[in-house]
Amino acid sequence: MSYQKPRSQNDYKDLIWSLLPLVLICLVIAGIASQCSFSAKGPTQGQIPNFDVKSALTDDARHLSFPIRLPALPDTAPDKWTPNSGSHDTITGTGGGDLSTVGYISPEGTYMQLTQSNASVEALAKKYAPVKVATGSEQRGDHKWSVFAEPGSEPAWISDFGDVRILIKGAGNGAAFNALSTAVGQAQPLPRS
Repeated sequence: MSYQKPRSQNDYKDLIWSLLPLVLICLVIAGIASQCSFSAKGPTQGQIPNFDVKSALTDDARHLSFPIRLPALPDTAPDKWTPNSGSHDTITGTGGGDLSTVGYISPEGTYMQLTQSNASVEALAKKYAPVKVATGSEQRGDHKWSVFAEPGSEPAWISDFGDVRILIKGAGNGAAFNALSTAVGQAQPLPRS
């Protein structure tokens, strides 16, 4: 005689009791692998990846056909800018070109992107800006920055330095954009050899 009840009599309680052991096993495995944690006070900032921005941009200066600048940003607290990433890309099509991108974490903890390229302002705006037409401009030193912004999205600033176009984009506040645009505007091109 079978002690199992017919399938038609199973309900949500049976489903919960059958899934509970599986959930517990998953939690134990995740805990052993140290892939999850619990913080009663909410999320905490993780460790920022270590990235050697000077070496990366020096290498880009040697290999790319346009001048590369290394902005002098503060590297001590409380105004510390921490480089955390870098990449290369290419914009194809009209006005396209090579891209050298590095990322920084601003003193406020927001990500800021610095892209240097021989692509046109229009091509950069098409790829990175939230809107394709400038919504304003900012003057920082000798350079005029076209501002591409719309509510609810990260703004992008693009400036034509003549031999290179510079794009700044990120979640930073006005002070972060001012600091990065001023620093890159004051930087001299790195040696090509």
